[in-house]
Amino acid sequence: MSRYFLHLAYNGAAYCGWQTQPQLPTVQLTIEQALSTLLRQPIAVVGCGRTDTGVHASDFYAHFDCDTPVQLDDLVFKLNNILPPDITIFEAMPVADNAHARFDATARTYQYHVSDRKLPFRQGQYCRIYYSPDIDLMNRAAQVLMQYNDFTSFAKLHTQVKTNICHLSLAEWTEEEGGWVFAIRSNRFLRNMVRSVTGTLLDVGRGKLSIDGMREIIEKKDRCAAGVSMPACGLFLTKVEYPYL
Repeated sequence: MSRYFLHLAYNGAAYCGWQTQPQLPTVQLTIEQALSTLLRQPIAVVGCGRTDTGVHASDFYAHFDCDTPVQLDDLVFKLNNILPPDITIFEAMPVADNAHARFDATARTYQYHVSDRKLPFRQGQYCRIYYSPDIDLMNRAAQVLMQYNDFTSFAKLHTQVKTNICHLSLAEWTEEEGGWVFAIRSNRFLRNMVRSVTGTLLDVGRGKLSIDGMREIIEKKDRCAAGVSMPACGLFLTKVEYPYL
């Protein structure tokens, strides 16, 4: 039995997230079905994360095991022919038998895209807002985030995790043509964390929340104290890092 990594990307608009769910279209199920067809055996795929419904990934890794020899270049070519146009495979590579797409990742970076304009060619890939936020204030509030590692206030309620501790190494807003982008990098993320952090920072950017108020929200460790969770359409997983890739 040999293990392989897939490097891929997908537009999540048509899927109910990454993880397989009964009777629902998911990215994981779509790839598993394609692999099983091509390799003529049941193939299970393990992803580097579990993106929610409508969330996109421009950089994503998954692993699978196969007990017969695999011609990797041929596999990539055929996968891209039978997968739908909103999923692409960049590369397939052999890895150690104990390599794990999810547990071996040392850091992940997400981006959230917003605009105060109507962007017809980016529908489903950004969130429209109806004000022009103060990016300097938002970046000051983002630096407050960097001073903490307990993000209970931004975690989805009733989620079973061992800890709400995350170690951020980037939290920054930049301006792009047509809008603004929030980038955040950490060793791990809590469910819904990026979308709720983004919503809270936007509250700062439009004057609803002060910098001190941002600090108070983090220290309360109460999800109800934070801002709204932004829609999935603006969220992208943009980088996944491994010690051996």
